[in-house]
Amino acid sequence: MILNTIVEIALDPSAPPVTGINTEGLADFLRKFFAPLFLVVVSVVAIFFLFTREITRFMQFIILAIAIGVIFYVPNIIEVTARAIAGALGIK
Repeated sequence: MILNTIVEIALDPSAPPVTGINTEGLADFLRKFFAPLFLVVVSVVAIFFLFTREITRFMQFIILAIAIGVIFYVPNIIEVTARAIAGALGIK
């Protein structure tokens, strides 16, 4: 009886299609979740470098933080950059 019910459910054409995990909006959620954490860490480290008067390390850190921020928070930047590099190299 249970086996017949399982077979009927599995073969029911009116049943909704089985789909995978819905990941639409996952990247936006992660960006919104980690953005404040990223800003706090960058701020604390930058203030530490300023108070210890290590201007060279401060500038290196700020440039690195900006590069990481652009990579993670600008949508499709990796795809656009890869296409531009491939186009410049003549690869389709």
